[in-house]
Amino acid sequence: METPLSLADIRINYSLKELSIDAVASDPFRQFETWMQEALSAKVDEPTAMTLSTADAHGKPTARIVLLKALEKNGFVFYTNYESRKGQQLLANPYAALTFFWPALERQVRVEGSVERVPAEASDNYFHSRPRGSQIGAWSSPQSQPIQGREILENLVQEYSSKFNNLEVIPRPEHWGGYVVKPERIEFWQGRQNRLHDRLLYELESSGNWHIQRLAP
Repeated sequence: METPLSLADIRINYSLKELSIDAVASDPFRQFETWMQEALSAKVDEPTAMTLSTADAHGKPTARIVLLKALEKNGFVFYTNYESRKGQQLLANPYAALTFFWPALERQVRVEGSVERVPAEASDNYFHSRPRGSQIGAWSSPQSQPIQGREILENLVQEYSSKFNNLEVIPRPEHWGGYVVKPERIEFWQGRQNRLHDRLLYELESSGNWHIQRLAP
């Protein structure tokens, strides 16, 4: 007889690294760049994948995985359909949380802050850097809307492929572009033994400086 799965018995004792205030950068963006480079060097799966959590006007939360596409001096950038569920929630409640998790390194990073659309020029540049098929896909998908079947999408792809067939440069849809999450809090988490994890929190002060403190696990 197959043994029943007991989720409560699944445990990993983290022990790879440690994290101290003395060893981190004073700027959380520099610290994030260091950790991202280490994740890339370690060839972890989907290092730029992050959970994006948003909430509607009533505070009801939703979460999904998106990809980090740029790290700017003031925030974390991702791209999506502005008319999607996440886009509608960000319109009503322009705040979000991001979570990066790199289990191979026993690390996570948590980001909380306000959200703004990136300038149209930045959205244009990124859109035109994507493969042509992805550009057609942005036009073809009524993201988050109910559809009767996949053939709806396939028909729309054919329609827009024909429409833009003679164009070398496909225009960016007005309903598609980037957002930047401008952090007010960034937490770096390093797994440690016996669940006594290291947690360092950067908080943005009114002066524009970052205050660092250790949190209990």
